[in-house]
Order: sequence, then structure tokens, then C-alpha cells
Amino acid sequence: MSGQSMPCDPGEIGSLFLFEKLTPEQLGRLCSEGRVERFEPGPVYREGEPATCFYVMIEGTVVLSRRVGGDDVEVNRTSQRGVYSGAWQAYLGDRVPQVYNSSMRVTEPTRFFVLPAETFADVIRDWFPMALHLLEGLFFGQKSTQSAINQRERLLALGSLSAGLTHELNNPAAAAVRATSTLRERVAKMRHKLAIIAQGSYSPETLADLIEIQERTAERVAKAPALSPLEASDREDAVTDWLDDHGIPEGWRIAPTFVQAGLDEDWLDQVAAAVDEEILPSAIGWLNYTVETELLMDEINDSTTRISHLVDAAKQYSQLDRAPFQNADVHELLDSTLLMLSGKIGPRIKVVKQYDRTLPRIPAYPAELNQVWTNLIDNAVSAINSAGGEGTLTVRTAPDHDRLLVEFRDTGIGIPAEHRGRIFDPFFTTKPVGEGTGLGLDISWRIVVNKHHGSIQVESEPGNTRFRVLLPLTSVEEGSV
Repeated sequence: MSGQSMPCDPGEIGSLFLFEKLTPEQLGRLCSEGRVERFEPGPVYREGEPATCFYVMIEGTVVLSRRVGGDDVEVNRTSQRGVYSGAWQAYLGDRVPQVYNSSMRVTEPTRFFVLPAETFADVIRDWFPMALHLLEGLFFGQKSTQSAINQRERLLALGSLSAGLTHELNNPAAAAVRATSTLRERVAKMRHKLAIIAQGSYSPETLADLIEIQERTAERVAKAPALSPLEASDREDAVTDWLDDHGIPEGWRIAPTFVQAGLDEDWLDQVAAAVDEEILPSAIGWLNYTVETELLMDEINDSTTRISHLVDAAKQYSQLDRAPFQNADVHELLDSTLLMLSGKIGPRIKVVKQYDRTLPRIPAYPAELNQVWTNLIDNAVSAINSAGGEGTLTVRTAPDHDRLLVEFRDTGIGIPAEHRGRIFDPFFTTKPVGEGTGLGLDISWRIVVNKHHGSIQVESEPGNTRFRVLLPLTSVEEGSV
């Protein structure tokens, strides 16, 4: 917005603290290349617009605000003469995007000394070459440091996740290896048993009956019901008694396998009725190997499916094969993060999911949101562990006006009141030395607020801490972390 042009008085400009050490010639150049403008109450410029001017207030009142989610949050209000804002990084040229990083408005008629951004940059280069190098070094040094810190934080998180993922993958992989080895033994015994049966004086009808029973048994294994420990114990006793009554050796060893496969006395009665009494022990032994091989193949299938599921979750978490910015389902992101962190969460912490599955997909940077979830879940787990190690982590999603809410609630020790105002500050941590960098919540805040134009809030008391992340449902102009 343009103001009303007014005469520029070098004496008045020289009275501002920013220019008080300049020579008359320098003040003259400022007045000749810059201008004085008077603005009525209202906006002067808006955050995100191209930064074309450098403003120094001569008199009046200015208010600076930043956009957080859908709101403008006031960050400064002052009537001090000489305060400045606008294109104050113009000296960096096109090496960084030259946009206003806040919005400025005035609440009363206000006069500014205004310099075009290019002129401001030329003045800095001509008059303060050493200061220019120092400012460039400070700016790019901070950028480089922050980038290194962010990368370090991501590597720390990745190391923790890798350890957890390795542990999670090891269990099904080891189970599959064990089951495969045992399956090889059982198949060898089946071949041996088949050779014995083939050498016997069994009629073709009897062999056909055995094969038909084998097929029906395999089908029954696939439909085996899940039993409680008490139910399984009772059935094992009953099957053991049946086997003993029919002269089957070591019935106590066979019974648990049959019960796991869903076989009971009624089924065994059908087997006994289908074959002659003298070949019943061989038939039961044959069926036992059949059941064992079916169960082992189920175990291998379950283990390899689990491995595939974990690999898919890792890909979903890292978003390696996806676009950086996309319409994402937050529930998929939350589930993949919880799965990746399941080893760290452990069995003593109960995870409760309260998802509103009707929520739409939202425009987001999924890999970075996963980093936010990781940091918040990690903090919740630490808080619960500090409170004794047992507790509940509740992850809830819900609509919140024009935004989507993701809430993490834990039953941990809580955040002391004196710390709540600092938890999003860089390097602030209450964890012991070596356990926390103090950057997790700072990075999370910048990802949510700067990158996604959302907000992140915390409410805490012992046994009830809630981190609330609010994300826009519709696309907002891209920010930067």
C-alpha cells in the first residue's frame, strides 16, 4: 500500500538512531534516493509479498504480525521512533527470497522514511562493506548451523527408529527361519511315512480315504478357531484321552497340535470310522504330519507378511517413493509412525487410537509430519517412563472448524508450569544429558506452523498431557522451515 508523499528533511532523518552517525552527504543521498510517506491507519504491507521497501518509522505507531494457521498473531507493537522493518535483508540479493516475513499495519497516522530495496542494498554495500560481510556471514552461518542441527536431529530419530525396526524385523524373520527348518524335517518324515504306507497291504480305497481325510484336515486347519488358554487346555485333555483310548502312542504330544489346528474328538471319530482299526495309528501319525506342515506354513506366511508390512510401514514413514507435497491421509501417517516406534513404546504402554475416519485427506508434507509425530510420541513415552513406565498414549483425530486436529495425550509426569512457555525453544530440554537435544519440539513447531501454516498447543498436568496439532484442511501458500 502506498502512502502520501511528503518532503524529506535530512535533519529529521539524521535524528533517527539508525542514521545518527551519518555525514551530511550521506543523509543527503538518503533523502534524494528515498522518500517520506504518511500512512493512514491500516495495512502497509503483508507477509509473503515481495519485499520492495525498507521502512523506518519517524512518528506514529506500528504493529507487526505473523501468520499462524488462519490467524494473524501480533508479535510487536511500538511507537518508538526509528524502528525499522521491511526489506532489511535486501543486501543478500537474490541469494534468498526477498519477501516480507511479517505483516505491518499502523494504528494512527504514521510517517515513515522509505528506501527502495535496491537502494538500501546499494547503500549497505557502499558505506558498510565490512559490516556487509559480517551480516552475510551471520545470516548464512545461522542457516548452515540450523540445517546441520536439523539433519542431526533427523539422524538421531532415524537411529532410534532403525534400532526399533531392526528389532521388529528380527522377530518374524527368526520365526520364519525356525519354521522353515522344522518344515523341512516334517516333510522328510511325511515322505518316510508315505513310503511305509505304500509298502503296506492297503487297498486303493483305503489309500483314497486317507488322502481325502488329509485334504479335509488341511482345510480344517485353515479355519481353526482362536481358543482361550482354558478352552485349549480342556480340549487338549479330551483329545489326549481319545488318543489313549484308541491305542495311539504319545497322545499327549500329538494333542496340542491337533487342538491348535481345530481338530476335536468328533473329527477323530470321523477319521476312525473311515479307516480300519489296524491302520488308525498310521493314519493319525500321517494326519499329525499334515497338521504340523500346515501350521508351519501358516507361521511362515504370517512371518513374511509381517516383514512385508513392516517394510511397507517404513516406506510409508520415510515417504521415499512419494512426492514431498501431496494430499495425505493423516491416519496412514500416524499408523506407520506408531508401528515404527512400537519397539520403543514397548508392551507396558497401552496405545489407544481414537480416529475420525471421515476426515478428508489434507495437503501436506507427509515425511515431515511423520517427524512431528515421532517427536511427540517419543516425548510421551519418555514422560510415561518417568512416571513409572506404565500408562496410556491416546492418539485422537477430529475436525476442528476448518482444520484437522491430531491430539497426543499421555498419562506421564506432565510438564511443570515454569517450563511450558519454553518447551518450543531451541535446545531447551528437561531430559538428562545425552538423552535429548532440545530440538524435537522446536523442529516440530516450525514444521507445523511455518511449513503447514498450522498450530501446535500444549495443555499439561500430571497424568494428563495433551499436545494438539491443528492443520489446515485446504492448501495454503508454501512456507519454509
